[in-house]
Amino acid sequence: MLQEMLRKKKEQEAKPVHAWSPGADIPDDPLRWGEYFEESSKKQLANSQLRRNIRHATTAIRNKRQTRVDEMPDWEQLRLAASAVKQRTQANLPELLEEFEKNFTARGGIVHWARDGQEACEIVKELIDEKGLNEIVKVKSMATQEINLNEYLADRGIKAWETDLAEMIVQLGEDMPSHVVVPAIHRNRSEVREIFKEKMENIPADISTEPRELTMAARAHLREKFLSSTLAVSGSNMAVAETGTLSVYESEGNGRMCLTLPDTLISVVGIEKIVPTFQDAEIFSQLLPRSATGERMNPYTSMWTGVTPNDGPQEVHVILLDNGRTKLLADEVAHEALSCIRCGACLNICPVYENVGGHAYNSVYPGPIGICLTPQLKTAFEHDDPDSTLPFACSLCNACAEACPVHIDLPGIIVENRRRYQDAHRHSLPNGWDLSMKAMSKVMSSGKLMEQAGNLATLGHALGGKSGRIGHLPLPVAAKWTKVHDVPAPPSQTFRGWWKENQKGDN
Repeated sequence: MLQEMLRKKKEQEAKPVHAWSPGADIPDDPLRWGEYFEESSKKQLANSQLRRNIRHATTAIRNKRQTRVDEMPDWEQLRLAASAVKQRTQANLPELLEEFEKNFTARGGIVHWARDGQEACEIVKELIDEKGLNEIVKVKSMATQEINLNEYLADRGIKAWETDLAEMIVQLGEDMPSHVVVPAIHRNRSEVREIFKEKMENIPADISTEPRELTMAARAHLREKFLSSTLAVSGSNMAVAETGTLSVYESEGNGRMCLTLPDTLISVVGIEKIVPTFQDAEIFSQLLPRSATGERMNPYTSMWTGVTPNDGPQEVHVILLDNGRTKLLADEVAHEALSCIRCGACLNICPVYENVGGHAYNSVYPGPIGICLTPQLKTAFEHDDPDSTLPFACSLCNACAEACPVHIDLPGIIVENRRRYQDAHRHSLPNGWDLSMKAMSKVMSSGKLMEQAGNLATLGHALGGKSGRIGHLPLPVAAKWTKVHDVPAPPSQTFRGWWKENQKGDN
């Protein structure tokens, strides 16, 4: 249906897997870094400075967010309204995309359709070549990170300058982003200063770690780029079908400079970013800044509808990007992840993310939403792919679902993806896990056997000692689990035993 509407130009073969760790070459595919979470997380856990950086930043953002949420008496109603808008959008996505195209085109804009990242990159490259440019400026965009646009252009002699401060830090440090809102969250001020001193021209030799000095240096570095660039690339937080309007919500003003000064503007927008009406956008304008940065309103909210004569860019393009989204839309459970507004609230609340950081997930989308999105967005995904194990990088504490401003049931999607992984790896010959579950199903389906098992378990009460907890258990009983978890010691008496005693007392 929708895939047929998105005019296909050519099929792309899956790229090879490349492992990546900080300091290594940028991976060819931001959705396929190559390592399993279990291996990569061990590397990140060993970096105590990284864990301190992330814990400090996520704690600060969480606290700011909670302050702003507490001010809103209708916060839950806004969340429910946003969820309803996103569900309505998904149910009518083909029609809404066509409506957006009609209205955007009617106001002088040009619409392109990209089935995958390769096609989107080719379109951007063709438009830049038409202008004869070898340098452009960019607004922070997860969609362009997802398709590796910067690296694609660099391989073809075109430099794309990131103008968002955190994105610029990542770019200058030859790094990968580790957060959807704060890409350089894993860096502290001392690290940023060293990156600036090494990679920026005309940087003061005695520059300190004070945020003001660092941002002033970044401003001086970028000012020349803003004033000399004639083409900019952006994403969009929302695309309004009713009016053909695009939008960017940001805090630094770099987006406003990119969206107004150049002659040509190209926006790469995931097809799920559509909302039906301008009134719908008002709901997300309250949810997004509070959830992302703990602000009542973004300092810079830019909206544009096609071309306005003698005001801003006079050639405006939008590339509507599929890149696995229609496949995700067809998924009965995981389609809910398309409601994501990229606020990062689920990352900031996640205890796993806080301890291992974004790079451990081996994808440009880390944290709970990355667990749900990354495997689904891959068009050539197999269950032996390293990302197939991402659903197990979760404690199922449900904090992400509580924090999500659009009520995405992230734990539900993760549990479903775990089930699919297990189903895909079942063999004709049962393994130890299969046999254990089969035995447990026999016990748990019989009241008599359950009573006997309970009585047997009370024998382990003494193992808990004064702490009431049991450490490492020998094989074959929970050996792997108890390597890293303590197990509460069983009680000295079962409920059935207690009930029988109390019943006798009553008589």
